[in-house]
Formats: sequence, structure tokens, C-alpha cells
Amino acid sequence: MGGKCPHRKVKKRRYSHKTARLAKFLVKGDDAVYDELQQGEGDRKPLPLDEDLPGMGQYYCLHCDRYFANAAVRDEHFKTKRHKKRLKQMEGPAPHTQLDAELAAGMGMPDNGPKLMVM
Repeated sequence: MGGKCPHRKVKKRRYSHKTARLAKFLVKGDDAVYDELQQGEGDRKPLPLDEDLPGMGQYYCLHCDRYFANAAVRDEHFKTKRHKKRLKQMEGPAPHTQLDAELAAGMGMPDNGPKLMVM
């Protein structure tokens, strides 16, 4: 009649959901990262020193929008599946914009078809 307590699984699931939501709001959006990648290497400024960030803000992954404590940790991150997936996502087509969303919702300019010649 006994068995495991059903609340254990629910509690664990709830905890992992909260951490996923928290991490979701701390990163930049795909469109902001894509715009930074399109700037090119010459336009980027060197990273300023910041005591509040890990590694004084010098070890940064632009694709994932993450700071790392040192170069070794950053290089390990470059080998992970999450980073490689993000690279592939950023190489693809441009992310959707607000204009795309409005056109999909039918809020853009109407498309009445080709103009007919009137005689």
C-alpha cells in the first residue's frame, strides 16, 4: 500500500522549471545577438573591465551571451553541445522581426493582387 511519495517528483519538476525560466530572461534575444554578429570583427570594441562580471568581463561568448571566469572555462564551453547548437542557429536565416509578426497577423499592407488594366 505504500510506495514513493508522489510529491517528490512534483517538487523536483517545479524547481527545474523555475531555474529554466530564470536563465531564459538573463540572456539577450536572438535578434540582438544576430545584429552584433553582423557588425563584423573591426566594429567591435574591446571588452571593458567590470568587477561585477566573472573574469572581470574579459572572457565572453558572443553567441551565447555568457561571461566566463577564465579562458580555459570559455574554451571548454566552445566544445559543448549547447554552444554548437547556438552557432548553427545564428548561421541560419535572420531571426523574425516585429514587421514579420505584423505581416503574419494580417496587420501589414494589404495584398490585393496585381493591378488590372482598365480600357
